[in-house]
Amino acid sequence: MTKTTLYIVRHGKTMFNTIERVQGWCDTPLTKQGQEGIHYLGKGLKDVDFSLAYSSDSGRAIETARIILSEHAKGKEIPYFIDQRIREWCFGSLEGGYDMEMWGVIPRVLNFKTYDDMFTTDVTFEQIAHAIYDLDTAGWAEPYETLKARVWSGFEDIAHQCEKQGGGNVLVVSHGLTIGFLLNLIDAKQPVRAGLLNGSVTKVTYEDGTFSIAGINDVHYIEQGKTHTKESFL
Repeated sequence: MTKTTLYIVRHGKTMFNTIERVQGWCDTPLTKQGQEGIHYLGKGLKDVDFSLAYSSDSGRAIETARIILSEHAKGKEIPYFIDQRIREWCFGSLEGGYDMEMWGVIPRVLNFKTYDDMFTTDVTFEQIAHAIYDLDTAGWAEPYETLKARVWSGFEDIAHQCEKQGGGNVLVVSHGLTIGFLLNLIDAKQPVRAGLLNGSVTKVTYEDGTFSIAGINDVHYIEQGKTHTKESFL
């Protein structure tokens, strides 16, 4: 069977990322610094032979994908699709609040003393999803099973679509908690992650109907892009 590799990028840094506010289904644009970082990322990825490109339907993911493709040697030729299934988790009525407030209350709901205590134990994404669902007073947050089915089907369909076309590399722009959740769905031994870096690349391969993790939270493409930029001025 052919092998497909997903280059899963966390979107560039946004206004809400900068002021540390909760950003799930709500959306803010990339900052100037965020755009610059993604331009560097695009330069670092410019020679990767992408067969397809995808992003979630959030504006920050679309903006990130377009910047990356604008820097790619064959960016205008790469088919680009939007898939709402790979968007971020919905935090319901917690959206737009300060990160420290949400991540302060979730541990207490789950009977942990602090955020650090929660993430240094065996807390699960399922527990966190249940806590968000219970805390949401607007009724917008997804039940865990709905969230799980959405994220898994989104990434699996993307990989399967590329596989049908002969495999290869796929650019996928998604979101921090969603990417961390996917890694845990692929391998239950993966820790609960909520801190993937903006513009980082996480690689997963898909072969014979099975995902494997090939790299996590890699920012060397950004550094490579900075090097290319400096060289272009020499």
